[in-house]
Amino acid sequence: MTHHTHDLAELCEAGDSAYGEALRRGRVRRGEVADAPCLIDLGLLHPDPDDMESLVPTSPSVALHTALRDIEAEIHESRAREARIARVLEGFSSPERGDRISSIGGVVVLEGLPRINAAIDRALHACRTELLCVQPGARSEAILREALPKHLRLRDRGVRMRSLYGRASLHSPALKGFLHQVGDALEVRSLSDLPQRMFIMDHDVAFIPADRDGFSAALELRQPALVEYLVSVFERLWHQALQTSGATPSSATAEGVTERQTAIARLLAEGHADEVVARRLGISVRTCRKHVAQLSAVFGSTNRVQLGVRIARSGLLDAPGPGGRLR
Repeated sequence: MTHHTHDLAELCEAGDSAYGEALRRGRVRRGEVADAPCLIDLGLLHPDPDDMESLVPTSPSVALHTALRDIEAEIHESRAREARIARVLEGFSSPERGDRISSIGGVVVLEGLPRINAAIDRALHACRTELLCVQPGARSEAILREALPKHLRLRDRGVRMRSLYGRASLHSPALKGFLHQVGDALEVRSLSDLPQRMFIMDHDVAFIPADRDGFSAALELRQPALVEYLVSVFERLWHQALQTSGATPSSATAEGVTERQTAIARLLAEGHADEVVARRLGISVRTCRKHVAQLSAVFGSTNRVQLGVRIARSGLLDAPGPGGRLR
């Protein structure tokens, strides 16, 4: 016998037809109602004691009484289960246990980018006085495009915004465009060595990575002592950092790009392959490609042609480099 997917409170078309036939004939064979198991589930048909292969109809009023009795029993069991659960959880609400729970409160683990981004967006929407950011690595054009309207709304609300960037990331054309559009409302400083990404809103909530890659999980912190500690860390870094003149850093600065990487950038801009670059600089192809990957992150490029164009336009190769041999 098959099983229906419809609710037990419903009688399907096959069941309606079979029940009408059973009322007319006084009985039906089991095979005739194979497509309507709801008749037995609802108690509208029951086996004939004299012939177990036959089913006889039950009075609708009797079937209704039986069904309601079963439902009442289920309700009673559900309420009893609710009472048992309530008693168990009430035990955890004692003052002794409550104190221990509150002492570790204010920390939420966010897993997965959708949850992380949603929590950050909610905090940005509620931000009214100050946003502090630490951005150590390069950010893609897509991420900056998504972040721009959020920063513009903060600017329009008069929120003070301060961001710390890694010096190498300031060469990114995408970041330069972002900073130019946000304008002077965003104060920017740079450091060559920064901790992992961090956001602090209104000294009330902070977000920090909870995993090594910094993208799969994050901690949402609302514990006042923890948030204030992170604010103090930011302020120390802020005072150590170099101030960027204007909203957009100078395109000719070579801060954050090593002498070797500048030499590699020059050869790439001339159109040389990795093997040629490595041979000219006396390094392995693997080491060369590692530096190229770092340059791609700095300039926000997705392929070699784009990287060469952005290096040429950045002004990096026009900056006088330090003398001496490459190390």
